[in-house]
Amino acid sequence: MYVCLCNGITSQTVQAVVAEGARTSNQVAAACGAGRDCARCRRTVQAIIAVESVTVRAADTPTPLA
Repeated sequence: MYVCLCNGITSQTVQAVVAEGARTSNQVAAACGAGRDCARCRRTVQAIIAVESVTVRAADTPTPLA
């Protein structure tokens, strides 16, 4: 799905940038361009950051041994 129509950036690209360490919409904009121009997609970018951050934290949490 396209997130940033101004720059043709997809949600997969934003997810990849977040997986590489971007934690703010400004960092995402600097890395791939999403949200750099008109900023209409910033809320969507922030939502992707939130979801990906939870996913990364969950993956880093050790599973208890039975």
